[in-house]
Amino acid sequence: MSNIVAIVGRPNVGKSTLFNRLVGSRQAIVDGQAGVTRDRQYGKVLWNGREFSVIDTGGYAQNSDDIFEEEIRKQVLLAIDEAQVILFLVDIKTGATDYDDMVADLLRRSGKKVIVVANKVDTYDKMAYMHEFHKFGLGDIYPISSSNGSGTGDLLDKVLELLPSDGGSDIDENLPKFAVVGRPNAGKSSIINAFIGEERNIVTDIAGTTRDSILTRYNKFGKDFYLVDTAGLRKRNKEKEDLEFYSTMRSIRAIEDADVCILIVDATRGLEAQDKKIFGLVERNNKGIVVVVNKWDLIEKGNNTMKEWEKNLRDNFAPYTDIPIVFASALNKQRIFNVLEEACRVYENKQRKVGTSALNEHLLPLIENFPPPSIKGKYVKIKYITQLPSTTPTFAFFCNLPQYVRDPYRRYLENIIRKNWDYCGVPINIVMRKK
Repeated sequence: MSNIVAIVGRPNVGKSTLFNRLVGSRQAIVDGQAGVTRDRQYGKVLWNGREFSVIDTGGYAQNSDDIFEEEIRKQVLLAIDEAQVILFLVDIKTGATDYDDMVADLLRRSGKKVIVVANKVDTYDKMAYMHEFHKFGLGDIYPISSSNGSGTGDLLDKVLELLPSDGGSDIDENLPKFAVVGRPNAGKSSIINAFIGEERNIVTDIAGTTRDSILTRYNKFGKDFYLVDTAGLRKRNKEKEDLEFYSTMRSIRAIEDADVCILIVDATRGLEAQDKKIFGLVERNNKGIVVVVNKWDLIEKGNNTMKEWEKNLRDNFAPYTDIPIVFASALNKQRIFNVLEEACRVYENKQRKVGTSALNEHLLPLIENFPPPSIKGKYVKIKYITQLPSTTPTFAFFCNLPQYVRDPYRRYLENIIRKNWDYCGVPINIVMRKK
């Protein structure tokens, strides 16, 4: 069983700052505004040769002005249920509040191992105020400053003392990552919840609910990979809040780190310019792609509705048209498993290596029958083809005049490769080299 530590507390006590400090990166968004974190987020911590997972949660509150309050509470309860050790974070500056009392009562009833952590102890004179938190009856208080890191070493030592010694991290860096991307409110979080069969990510009708990029492991039916839920990518002129800017950066980074991107298109709104821009971003990063038309249950069907949709999508994504398209509904779980099957197929295609002898045997006769057009009376002769050792399928064509091979002929070469080998959903790079 994996060792998991959850950070819980009321809003704005510094949970995400501590999370970032422990995992050693700015993985969670941090802002002075309360209620920034909404979903559970996982990270990996390595301390004294031992590894464990840590969960960042949203601020636990009741009767607040936050419209996501109920959903955040659900996420906090799920995190407490998953964890072996709970870090109960409180703010030394504001002291114990009614919200702290509610969280403490919840933790006492959970029966889990709890460490009370007094945050924002930036100077030694503030340590005198931490004894107020003994009233919770949850044991010793550990003073820290998550912003500068003081006290976190002693805290981690205590965490290792409480964790089972045979546990390990549940994050495997060798597993593929599938990022779910799209415009705000296209149904990205809903479709991930449908995949895994639980309310892993918060879902509302309000665009921009998801802010962090949320990592979830899928290990069912012989498939094992990570799903990454991302914030919706808006147009730049609509990024009014700093938080939305950071969310966009997280989403772009998730695309850069992913192996395959699952682009969610809202069927009720149709394909929009922003969808095409996201598709272009995925293609420029040389990532595999699966296009999912979500909310298909809300579309009035005709005899050729699906064919018309598919033709329109491929026309808009041209010239890169060799992509899988799935018409699904996260609400009704219609064709949900097909999405995962296509994503796994695209990942396998991305790893495909074609032998040099097979490339030359199949492609050289076709190139001889349809050679590159002459330019300025000079003829290009392609003599040899090989696949280069790269993460993205890249094919090198050795010829006498590589500078005279134009883009239309490069697309022809790409198309004949796709006809002979399955590279559906995967960008292909064609490079011309001097023989």
